[in-house]
Parts: sequence; C-alpha cells; structure tokens
Amino acid sequence: MELDITQFRVNGETEVDLSQTSVIKDLSITEEEIRDDLIPKSIDKLRDLQVKLFAEEKQGILVVLQAMDAAGKDEAITFIFSKLSAQGLRSSSFKKPTDLDLKHDYLWRFQPAMPERGEISILNRSYYEEVIGARVQGQLEEEPIPENKVNEDIWDIRYRQLRDFERYLTENGFPVVKFFLNVSKDVQKDRLLERMKDKEKNWDFSFSDVEDRDKWDDFQDAFKDMIRHTATDYAPWYVLPADDEWLSRYLISEIMVDQLERLDPQKPVITDEDREKLDEYIKKLENE
Repeated sequence: MELDITQFRVNGETEVDLSQTSVIKDLSITEEEIRDDLIPKSIDKLRDLQVKLFAEEKQGILVVLQAMDAAGKDEAITFIFSKLSAQGLRSSSFKKPTDLDLKHDYLWRFQPAMPERGEISILNRSYYEEVIGARVQGQLEEEPIPENKVNEDIWDIRYRQLRDFERYLTENGFPVVKFFLNVSKDVQKDRLLERMKDKEKNWDFSFSDVEDRDKWDDFQDAFKDMIRHTATDYAPWYVLPADDEWLSRYLISEIMVDQLERLDPQKPVITDEDREKLDEYIKKLENE
C-alpha cells in the first residue's frame, strides 16, 4: 500500500492546524509493514535515483528539516539518508550565530551548506531559525539590523526574503524540499523523559529542550506563521505526523523519491569515441 503524499503537502493555499496533524488516526498499515517492507523498498528507489543525480551533475536538492526538539529530525537523517551513497550527500546543522556571522546578512552563514550540482544537501534546522528562534527567544535584538526595519513588520520582510531565496534556488536548478516534523506536546514529553532517564541517551538531552516547552504555544504560533507565509508551489512544506517515527521516516523517503522522479536524472551516456577507448583499456587490463 502507498500513502498519498499530497495530503501532507502545504503550498500556502490552506491553513494548517498543527494540533491535528501530529498523528494519522486509523492508519491501515502496521508499523511492522512500514519498517520491514515499505521503507526498505523506498530507500532502494531513493538510492538508485540519488546515484543518477550525482552522475548527471545538472541539478542539486536542498532538504530543510524543522521541528521542535525530540520530533525525530536526527533519527530521520540517520535512518534514511545514511543509507544513501556518501558521494553527493552532505548534512549541516546550525546553532547560534557567531560574531562573524552577525557581521553579515543573516543568510550569509548558510551559503556554504548549499548543494552543488549532483548533490543532496540536508539542513538539520536551517535559515528558518531566523523566523523561529529569533522570534520566540527574542534574539533579533542581538542582530545589527537597520533601525527602521526592527518593528513588527520584520517577520513579513523575512518571509518574503526566504520565499525569494527559495525561488532563486529553484530557478537555478536547486529545488528545495521542506519537512516540518510535527510532534505533539505529550509525545515530546515522553521522548524527552526517555533521554533524561536513560544514561545512554543523556548526551542527546539539552536543558533548553525542557525550557523551550514553557514557550510551546509561542513556538507553535511561530511555526504556523512560518508555514503559512513560506509555503509556495515551487517550495511547499510537508507537514509530517512525527508522533509516529516510522511513518514520518517513510514519508520523508517517499517524498524524496517523488522529487527525484520529477527531476528525472539520467546517467551520462558514453560517447562512441570514449567507448572505443574504454574497450581498448579493458583489453589492456585483461592482458596484464
């Protein structure tokens, strides 16, 4: 059975209710089917397409992952993308801007993470932190923004700039695939407690994860505005039910397959001249 991935796609035309999209009720397939059958088949298709993308070197893909803590971003990257070829794949994460970052425009520090042609580049959190963390945590005050822009309109300005940035990337052969892993507050609580109580998982816990829960509603409002204002036809958001980790991983894989199939990358065809040289070299090695 295949799930219709379009039901998770948001292109800005409809309102998203994050309180209702963290889980799919009455799912007709089991976790075992997803984990043991659907995901392996999907990853096989994804791996084949990724090799073609890398070989063709005409287009690249930027993958954006955003979510609250414990929604499963790291696990999705590890489980899905780590099974692809290391060639043509990179993953980047971003923390608080440095002093050097603040001397530039806010998108400057993300430029080195942009994909090359033939490459899939994954942003574990991204430039969208500039309208999430900066908004909820009040970090905007630390940035040297022109005084006439520091007002309630700054977020609308940044939404426009991000839409323009993603249009620019797409029109230059670098489509943007954006995932929002939507986890419920109850499930996040369970996952954080597991990290805190299990000594083997303590390394993956940060005190800020719990502190951010105190601002849960603020974060949800910021995410909702982010999705509504930056979901477009050329760079839609995919809002995934992250309460079900295996399902969200499967959907990420299937959405990536769909994106690559639409790009339709092809391995380069060897020329007749190179074919003759190849045959010559084959004989040379065989006769050693």
